[in-house]
Amino acid sequence: MLEIVQTYWLYFLIGQYPNGPLGGLALTLILAACGLVLALPLGIAFGLARVSPWRWLRWPVTAFVFVVRGVPLLMVVFWAYFFLPSVTGVKTDQFTTMLIALVVFDAAYLAEIVRAGIQGLPRGQMECARALGLGYGRAMRFVVLPQALRSMLPSLVNQFVSTIKETSLGYIIGLAELSFITTQINTQVFTQPAQVYAILGLTYFAMCFGLSRFAYWLERRLARRTSARTAPAAGGTA
Repeated sequence: MLEIVQTYWLYFLIGQYPNGPLGGLALTLILAACGLVLALPLGIAFGLARVSPWRWLRWPVTAFVFVVRGVPLLMVVFWAYFFLPSVTGVKTDQFTTMLIALVVFDAAYLAEIVRAGIQGLPRGQMECARALGLGYGRAMRFVVLPQALRSMLPSLVNQFVSTIKETSLGYIIGLAELSFITTQINTQVFTQPAQVYAILGLTYFAMCFGLSRFAYWLERRLARRTSARTAPAAGGTA
């Protein structure tokens, strides 16, 4: 295994770059980060629509979220790769296709995270903001949403973990992400598939486990800060 790492570590990290397209671990992380960052504004907008008092806005977004969450990501990848070009007449490359699929998929899941974050806040937050003369939109923007986003940070990190693992489906459309590069290395080291894919598994485990622990630490830190803010108020009331 050590010999494989010493021989192919650069190819594993960046693919054929700079003599060819970027690939490997670098492409996986870039794709996951871009997918989550681009999906976040959509997720926030969809999440706000999910808790909107207007049915004409809430129902279509709810249907979209349920449909996307009810199908596997592989189906969304196929839609982006085959269906969109036939409708728009524009053929996208593998990276753009996978990015579109991740943005659509992550936006649906982020919408539920945003909805849960908003509904997890005390109802008095919105009521107090409205009592101060703020309209629904301003109260949501300046009072409710900032608190909800702060509590959502651990869930966002966990969603990033899921997105990293989901990038491996780019293998299906020939995207040179981490698992695709590993398969190419395996064709060159044909007699050691267990070692090659063990390296792949350990790489995914190291990334995802590290981020999961970070999400756990962040969740505990936010819980301590919340407790510290509420303790003086409770003591004063008593």
